[in-house]
Amino acid sequence: MCLVSTVDHPTNPQDTDSGPPRSEPLYEVSSGCKTNILLLLCNGFTYSARIHQSEPGQHQHRTSGQNRDQSIRMWNEKKQSPPADRGQAVALIIFVLGLGTLLPWNFFITASQYFNGRLTVSNITSNGTSHTQTKNYNYDSWMALLSQLPLLMFTLLNSFLYQWVSERIRVAVSMIIIFLLFSLTAALVQVPMLPDTFFSVTMATIWFINMFSAVLQGSMFGVVGLFPPRYSTLFMSGQGLAGIFAAIAMLLSILSNADTSSAALGYFITPCVATLGTLLCYLLLPHLNFARFYLNTSHTDSVQKAQELLTGTEKKMLNGKDLEANGKLMMEQEASQERSSVLTVFKKIWVMALCVTCVFAITLSVFPVITVRVQTVYKGNAAWDKVFTCVCCFIVFNTMDLVGRSTPSLVQWPSKDSQLFPAAVLARLVFIPLLMMCNIKDSELSFFTHDCAFVTIMALFSFSNGYLASLCMAYAPQFVRFKDCETAGSLMTFFLALGLAVGASFSFLLGKLV
Repeated sequence: MCLVSTVDHPTNPQDTDSGPPRSEPLYEVSSGCKTNILLLLCNGFTYSARIHQSEPGQHQHRTSGQNRDQSIRMWNEKKQSPPADRGQAVALIIFVLGLGTLLPWNFFITASQYFNGRLTVSNITSNGTSHTQTKNYNYDSWMALLSQLPLLMFTLLNSFLYQWVSERIRVAVSMIIIFLLFSLTAALVQVPMLPDTFFSVTMATIWFINMFSAVLQGSMFGVVGLFPPRYSTLFMSGQGLAGIFAAIAMLLSILSNADTSSAALGYFITPCVATLGTLLCYLLLPHLNFARFYLNTSHTDSVQKAQELLTGTEKKMLNGKDLEANGKLMMEQEASQERSSVLTVFKKIWVMALCVTCVFAITLSVFPVITVRVQTVYKGNAAWDKVFTCVCCFIVFNTMDLVGRSTPSLVQWPSKDSQLFPAAVLARLVFIPLLMMCNIKDSELSFFTHDCAFVTIMALFSFSNGYLASLCMAYAPQFVRFKDCETAGSLMTFFLALGLAVGASFSFLLGKLV
């Protein structure tokens, strides 16, 4: 609410010299309303003052309505328009930043075969024969859980962290630490270690790299939110391509015909270079005119200048009724845009919140812990067997997930109010037994043994994940007022992370059933 009070001011500075001052009520507006009114009227004051000096008689006879219309027209003429995004440079940088935020998760999840191989122990028996002894470390389940818990925790802590640490420091420090942790992982490729030690170091690396990745992702969402909506779409597209980027990097390392250590080293050097490139793009962003227009504090500076220009003489030129009308308008707008409580917003979007939780809980319960265990039926084809998991599991999943994320821009069905939408989300539960019945080694549940069956199930599984998740995130803000959209978005992000953590926890149980 903005408060309006009346005080007495001389209506004309000449009256103070000729006799007792005549008083008219001049309305003073509190700072909350004053800022908005000043921006509108500041240029009008300056323009009116120039006319007053050249044609005092004519200016004195202008009506208050004419003054207000002139002020609005002058403000619209002088209002700064955004510069062009030359060469789509900012768009490209935003896309790269989106890709960089999800590199840690995707590069560790795609390297499942490498980490499981390092956790395999070769023992020499008493008769001199060698055999492989495998301890069940549940790498895929632990990797998923320790990747998503930091995201869930820092989704809650980010609101406090953002008040203490500036955005530039959060982003820069997070990227530097992610680079260092990727470098450590690459260096450990050439270091022989016991499986227990290697597992402990890897899990610690996964925890910390995803912790800073969560800070980075939350900070970048705030930065991208300052730009037009098109750039948020580009940022999300970059995140969608991060998985494909990691999968292609793994495929190239496999096809390089290098030994296992060299291939793994090249694979983990790739995100190091990509993270440095992402950091350089972020540092370049404020130096581009288009980005500077949305990132700088020119709006705040214009408010301060307007307050300085509003001197006592200019205040006397205002008509009291005009200020009263503007003050009432601003009070009505401020009251109508007052933010609702978190509980009130949740009551409006709880269906979408539970849906997005369910979507990702189902996905993480079987991907990757179950899907990486599926084997090809063409075991005699060594080349295909070597790339089967990378192609049919990770590339298929990330490609179809990206297609699913993009489809809502063309068609949105079911509608947000339809009861079919929660039913479609729950229907994805069928993918859990379907994937568990694929060609998994030593599993008694195997039924869909052919590669085509696995690829078809994976394609539908990943497409529905991207499509329904995008619909959930798009529908939720439509249930609330514009002023509450930010709260709705924060709640949806929290429930998304909750779904990932629940799914990762549930994967331990499903992993023991196959």
